[in-house]
Amino acid sequence: MKKILLTGFEPFGGERINPAVEAMNRLKGRTLGQHVIVGLELPTVFGKSTDTLIAAMEEMGPDIVIGLGQGGGRAEITFERIAINMDDAAIPDNDGNQPLDWPIVAEGPTAYWSTLPVKAMTDQLRARGIPASVSNTAGTFVCNHLFYGLMHHIAVSGRPIRGGFIHVPYLPEQAVRHPGAPSMALDQIVLGLELAIGVLT
Repeated sequence: MKKILLTGFEPFGGERINPAVEAMNRLKGRTLGQHVIVGLELPTVFGKSTDTLIAAMEEMGPDIVIGLGQGGGRAEITFERIAINMDDAAIPDNDGNQPLDWPIVAEGPTAYWSTLPVKAMTDQLRARGIPASVSNTAGTFVCNHLFYGLMHHIAVSGRPIRGGFIHVPYLPEQAVRHPGAPSMALDQIVLGLELAIGVLT
């Protein structure tokens, strides 16, 4: 069996829930094909989120790490292609930090590519009628911060770990507070993630 470490962020930005951690909680402890899912809730905080993830990776020794984040305003499950070396926060994180135009890793590479099969995952979801797409920006908030920190840690460690990041839409109960914002039911998000994990070998 291969171990997938699946992470989800706590609520932030005035929200009471976060679809990322709700989906992670539905999937943790399950076995999907040849993969066992280990779940981890992360603080929506620059620095602390990456530190928590790396500590868990060192303890658990996963084969694959997938971060989940809330993509408010997005209508699809989006598979992130690239993480960039930049923190530029439009709002404070949950500890009040608001970095502006800061590199995540000083002298680090400009960007890292996901090592997940993002196009195959997208195609699998679309074939089952679940809106999905490949995204070329994970933003510059804590989601991208974590994604970049994950891929940098993998690169520096030299371990054969695959990693990537997935954004999921608001839940309907969130979207009612954001008129005009798209949403997706939690059951559909979870099914989409199950299908995406099913693509992994």
